[in-house]
Amino acid sequence: MSTKTKSKTAHNRIVYTIIYIILIFCAVLCVFPFFWMITTSFKSTAEAYSFPPTILPKRWLFSNFVNGLQAADFGRFTVNTVLLVIVNTVATVLSSAFVAYGFAKFPAKGSKFWYTCLMATMMLPGQVTLIPQYLLYYKFHMVDTYWPLIIPSILGGGAYNIFLYRQFFLSLPKELSEAAMIDGANSFQTFTHVMLPSVKPVSMCVGVMSLVWNWNDFYNPLIYINTTSKFTVSIGLQFLNSSMGTTKIGQMMAVALIMTIPVMVIFFICQKYFVEGIKMSGIKG
Repeated sequence: MSTKTKSKTAHNRIVYTIIYIILIFCAVLCVFPFFWMITTSFKSTAEAYSFPPTILPKRWLFSNFVNGLQAADFGRFTVNTVLLVIVNTVATVLSSAFVAYGFAKFPAKGSKFWYTCLMATMMLPGQVTLIPQYLLYYKFHMVDTYWPLIIPSILGGGAYNIFLYRQFFLSLPKELSEAAMIDGANSFQTFTHVMLPSVKPVSMCVGVMSLVWNWNDFYNPLIYINTTSKFTVSIGLQFLNSSMGTTKIGQMMAVALIMTIPVMVIFFICQKYFVEGIKMSGIKG
């Protein structure tokens, strides 16, 4: 091996070492809040606020989990959240796929213009449309019901989800739909029996994103839900925080940990489909 080659190899090793050190440092910064939440969930309030802080609890208080869940009706909050997550996830997957299929396979006069308008809505912050939406739901007597949380999922499921589906539908060969039509299938049957099963990675990706979003959604339930028995988990955590304050930080972290674990488990199980859906969405523009 020549001196030049050895020098280049040594330089590459130094560069890669620096890159890995930076990545490890960034990973530690990202993971540390979650690690702090786990350890604090087993600490007493005095130990949680002690200085210098302790890395691991001196005394592991498993009672924080029981007391935290009993401090509010989290059983009811969890049921409400699970029902909303199931309905919204299924509705988002089906409605966004249906809309995207129309944009991808049925081009019409003005369809590109409307698709551009749809994509432009992603640049609008939610606060811009908050007041008109709230007044609309109020006029239809839907405030303090779950309809304001469900209707957006039924009516398209979001511009970004439609974008993902459309990109994937564009990548599918037109021979698939033509073969289905030759076999006597109409447009709806072609969509449900041929096209929708062909975009499973995107469906899984949209499903996971919708599930995580609806489970963690705090903004919309806070605006539209007023009755305590209809609270979701995210509102329940805030309700618990307002009632306890900083006096029982261990119980707060214990409940937050319990509510975070299901989403993390589902994400790790479905991350292969999530990454594949994002990657395949850019096949064809």
